[in-house]
Amino acid sequence: MTEADFPLLSLIITIPLLGALLAGSIRNVDVAKQIAFFTALITFVLTACAALLFDADKSGFQLVERYDWIPLLKIEYLVGVDGISVLFLPMTGLLTIITMLASWSAISHSSRFHFSLLLALESVSIGVFCALDTVLFFLFWELTLPPFFFLIGLWGIGSQRRSAAMKYTLFMLAGGVTLLLAIIVLATNHAKQIGGQIPNDLTFSLPILLNTPLPDNLQTLVFLLLLFGFAVKAPLVPLHTWLPTVSMEGPAHIVAILVGLKLGVYGILRFAMPLAPIAAVEFSWVLSVIGAFTLIYGALIALQQTNLRRLLAYASVSHVGLVMVGIASLNIQGFQGAIFQLINFTFVASALMLVAGFIQHRLGSTEAIHLGGLAKVMPKLTFFYFLFTLASIGVPGTSGFPAELLMIIGALSTHSVLGVAALSGAILGAAYMLSFTRRTFLGPVVHNSVKQAIDLQPREMILLLIPSLLILGFGFYPDYILNTNQIASEAWLSRLITKTP
Repeated sequence: MTEADFPLLSLIITIPLLGALLAGSIRNVDVAKQIAFFTALITFVLTACAALLFDADKSGFQLVERYDWIPLLKIEYLVGVDGISVLFLPMTGLLTIITMLASWSAISHSSRFHFSLLLALESVSIGVFCALDTVLFFLFWELTLPPFFFLIGLWGIGSQRRSAAMKYTLFMLAGGVTLLLAIIVLATNHAKQIGGQIPNDLTFSLPILLNTPLPDNLQTLVFLLLLFGFAVKAPLVPLHTWLPTVSMEGPAHIVAILVGLKLGVYGILRFAMPLAPIAAVEFSWVLSVIGAFTLIYGALIALQQTNLRRLLAYASVSHVGLVMVGIASLNIQGFQGAIFQLINFTFVASALMLVAGFIQHRLGSTEAIHLGGLAKVMPKLTFFYFLFTLASIGVPGTSGFPAELLMIIGALSTHSVLGVAALSGAILGAAYMLSFTRRTFLGPVVHNSVKQAIDLQPREMILLLIPSLLILGFGFYPDYILNTNQIASEAWLSRLITKTP
């Protein structure tokens, strides 16, 4: 590990919290919104600095900060990044800015509280990506719940928004129980392995736990506990039902964050598999089956949808399945493709959901029966929607292509059936996206509400232009992402291979 000379990561985590407190305490709503925006902008600049300072040619964690937190239990404030996590920091910062701009004039009540919650959510989400102490990680993980609960329940667009917020929270709390249990098992196992006593010789440090032998009888237990806890948030079938509900009831810009930041999948590849490598390899076929089933199931259900928001929710579920197939392939192509796709989510899936929100705001519905001919009335919105759709289905020239290609190659290299499932999912993805596009954007304009719809405003165009440039940039130059996580990906795979009996 490389210790940091300057507490950059702590600054990145702290500044949004301070900005949230300041924005919430200002009486003037406009000033509070400006403070929130500039706080998010400063945070993004700092996350970009962290990405620039990261040395992709070095292995291990970098920018590491370590401070005693609860010495009695050997719990530390330990943060750092590696090639797997570092790019999620600027992506989170950028997504926060985009969602702020998207909701700038759409929030009609309690605006200060709303923007404060967005900043708090940014802080704890970045904390999830930086935490190297399992208890600290769990703290950040659980602290994502209050912001989402209030953001969905208070500013949702559906009549059942409060029920949706409660459903999401209960699902996450259920997953959190198994995560905490696994964390305790890992810490107590360390004390036993070194012949120490509890609590004096407990440890929750991820780097130490990665080098602590885990008996075979605990490998399966820890892996399954972590897998369940992270699968709830990913989400994987059958633990996915909260996402379509929240997508229909919650505000579009908050759902964009949910589908953009796949914290659950990150948890699987950061904690579940490296901490129990023997079980991860042994149950890789289970991950493959779950991933393939999630991929095909989500795509088939998406094909039946008549509402754009619900369709995008099931598309997100399906794409998570493909990522799991890539991870379960246990080769460098599949793993790097999975990380690439997770980064894609932050600007492809989220941008599509924001477009759905713009349509909802203008027409009061995203049901196909209420749309039709949108391309004639809103050509600017249609252009961005088509670009994001092409990236979603992995058309060459977009960032979705290298990600999907790597995962499909990885799956085919592992097992032909797994590769066929990945290819089938890609074909179904094109089918449900293009079919819905044909029904809603093309054809004649038949509704007066559509005829009177206003195209994108300058602010909306700017916020959609940002992910558009990233889609094209990473589509034509994917090496930046791949080179950044190359060494970390090889180390991740090496750990699983060398730990296999």
